[in-house]
Amino acid sequence: MAEPKEVWITGIGLLSSLGEGLEAHWEALSEKRVNADEKRLAPYVVHPIAPVSFDAQIPKKGDQRQMEAWQRIGTYAAGLALDSAGVKGNQEILSRMDMIIAAGGGERDLNVDLTIMNANAQANSQPGFLNEKLMNELRPTLFLAQLSNLLAGNIAIVHGVCGTSRTFMGEEASSIDAARIAVARIEAGQSDIALVGAAHNGDRGDLLMLYEFGDFNLKDHYAPVWARKDRPGFALGSAGAFLVMESREHAEARGAKPFAKLTRIVADLAQRKAPGAVTKSLRAMWPKLGVGGDDGALITGATGAEPVTTEERAFLSEHPGLAVRATGTTFGHTMEAQFPLGLALAALSISRGALYPANDPTGFEVEKAEAPTQIVVLGAGHWQGEGMALVEAVK
Repeated sequence: MAEPKEVWITGIGLLSSLGEGLEAHWEALSEKRVNADEKRLAPYVVHPIAPVSFDAQIPKKGDQRQMEAWQRIGTYAAGLALDSAGVKGNQEILSRMDMIIAAGGGERDLNVDLTIMNANAQANSQPGFLNEKLMNELRPTLFLAQLSNLLAGNIAIVHGVCGTSRTFMGEEASSIDAARIAVARIEAGQSDIALVGAAHNGDRGDLLMLYEFGDFNLKDHYAPVWARKDRPGFALGSAGAFLVMESREHAEARGAKPFAKLTRIVADLAQRKAPGAVTKSLRAMWPKLGVGGDDGALITGATGAEPVTTEERAFLSEHPGLAVRATGTTFGHTMEAQFPLGLALAALSISRGALYPANDPTGFEVEKAEAPTQIVVLGAGHWQGEGMALVEAVK
């Protein structure tokens, strides 16, 4: 049996509430900047996308118009990743580049929804009213945009990524599996190069309503993730996070330089009806990563919602030597994009030879002066799904 191929991260595309691109993000993280909005959708806290001209990566206005915000965010970040990897416009590579996307179910047109609900409440909805509104009030492309696989379709149209395409749904767990399967395919020699990632627009009243039914939202005032014990919840974040992953041989053949290598990804689905199930799940996955000691770094997508955050923290407390960083503090909770965001920040930190500073007034996150050679990325979904990845320096 052939040895598994080494998987390199050769491209990173980031667009978030902190800005666009790697330099802007590294600067913002170094300065501990946070862009949280407590007013626009009060009492809920959100992290809106930073101002951006989508023309830079989506030049055709017609393409932009038929996309929802989360698709524009994702298509833009995918373009940044292709640029970063040096394959933008390379038709020979793009024609066989695989694409694995984690996506939600699309956005709503709230004005149309309100018109329909008000008419029903006032008994003004005659037979055929709903069909009439859907046909006349929604553009066909907007109606189709409810399909989650249109993010992959738009990336293919705009950037020409035309290899195999897979789209996974399932909130945070979907992106863990997207990355896990991309790594497995490259290791097995079934794929040479892949574009992997997700996008999320957290500046949405319809999403806040849905998550409020589960009492998941952070309300009234922003607080770092580890300081939410008395007021649990997540602040929805907006981000596009995409990675170009490829085999070492493929990258070396085209002269590409890696940010880091992605050594292993493991996933689980704890039965959360039992107290402590998440802690138990994380304990079981930890030895499967092959981490060398407990004095490294860990980037977590900890949500701030309960009880999962307390159970995750119980696991982290068993490894006090780890320098922990919670992306939810800085970026908000970006659902499908949270795990690829963690992978991107881990690879970026390793390539820069430094872990970005802690941004945690509780003292749970500690500083790390040494250059990290291994960073664990952890994801535990607010409702279900757990996973870990080991990102390492290339030797």
